[in-house]
Amino acid sequence: MAKDYRNTSGLRHFTSDQDREQARINGAKGGRKSGETKRRRKAFAEAFEVLLAKGFVDRNGNEITGIEALVAKIYQEAMDGDMTAAKFIRDSVGESPVQRVETVEISQETYENVRRMLEDA
Repeated sequence: MAKDYRNTSGLRHFTSDQDREQARINGAKGGRKSGETKRRRKAFAEAFEVLLAKGFVDRNGNEITGIEALVAKIYQEAMDGDMTAAKFIRDSVGESPVQRVETVEISQETYENVRRMLEDA
């Protein structure tokens, strides 16, 4: 389950003892802070993109990209018994277990056929 990193401790809810102008000012502050956070995250992601595309030379003298080095490291961790790394690899290659429930419409006839099959079993 993903952790919730949102920090809501400094937020103020609009209440009747806060006038509309003060609420507008507080909302603008939140908008500016949100923009700052988005810009910081974008810069972080761009820095990783540069590093992952950069070329490296491995122990054997082969030239590899940062992403290849990262994949090799995660693979080695999984082979050494790290189940988190193993699950990450499994999920990354599209083999993760289904984690949702799907509902479908079926006809009354199909429902009756399935019900009869279950009763006969």
